[in-house]
Amino acid sequence: MKTPKLFVFAIITFISLQTKAQQKLDHGIWDQILLINVSEEGKVDYKGFMRDSAELYKYFNYLSDNPPAENWSKEEKLAYWINAYNAYTIKLIIDNYPLKSIKDIKNPWDRQFFKINGVLHSLNELEHKILRKLGEPRIHFAINCASFSCPIVWNRAFTATNVDDALETLTGNFINDPKRNTITEEVVEVSKIFSWFKKDFKVDGEDAKSFINKYAKVKIDKQKKKGYKKYDWSLNE
Repeated sequence: MKTPKLFVFAIITFISLQTKAQQKLDHGIWDQILLINVSEEGKVDYKGFMRDSAELYKYFNYLSDNPPAENWSKEEKLAYWINAYNAYTIKLIIDNYPLKSIKDIKNPWDRQFFKINGVLHSLNELEHKILRKLGEPRIHFAINCASFSCPIVWNRAFTATNVDDALETLTGNFINDPKRNTITEEVVEVSKIFSWFKKDFKVDGEDAKSFINKYAKVKIDKQKKKGYKKYDWSLNE
């Protein structure tokens, strides 16, 4: 017995729509929570996140139920995993709040405390085994470790549409932020991010210095003093 063509077409259409819907995740819940609880300067209201925990957990469930597929674009994967990293970092902090630093938590980055598609993960797994392997050094200025010296938490959700422009803006903002990098005609003291992840900035023959100079208003050249700034792990609230 032959399957009716109309029925076959309906199945194909349904599968196509399901795939399309999965690829175009709606990060709207996360976007709204961020707007309410993170300032333009990146200060985080963790008590506010706790008050909004019901919506936050809806987003965690949404992330868990909609993991990236192989056919997703790089932009879709970047948006998903950056949002996931930042959202689960918030979860780690509010689960242990109050505290003065993320380092007050034992093994914070290796702790497996959230599930995606039924599999337990840690923040280190998201950063080192997934995000860094996407070959995009600008992720280091979008993911946040809940600390003052980290790049600020952007108070909007990343999407496939905005992620490239957002990464470009956040990278430039971080490099030219005197609280996190000092780059003058006399002195260069940059974030330890450029030391910890120096391999990631070696793209197309570049190194960390040339990467910084693409964005820095004052270029690194013949300054008399060069080094790294002390990293402040104080909670970013």
